Amino acid sequence: MSELEECILEKDELEAIKLADYDNLSHENGAEKMKISRATFGRILKSARNKIAGSILKGKAIKIS
Repeated sequence: MSELEECILEKDELEAIKLADYDNLSHENGAEKMKISRATFGRILKSARNKIAGSILKGKAIKIS
């Protein structure tokens, strides 16, 4: 693992993934839980999913910061 390139997943990105994909909340409800706008929630979620998919496809370690 120490030789793998890392992808940094921010805490807000992890929270958005949890709310949307694990808890199955809508963007509106997820945004409400995080106390942010729905549009901001969508941007954070898109960024998180992009990082996770890229890490899987390129064999990178995911580090939560």
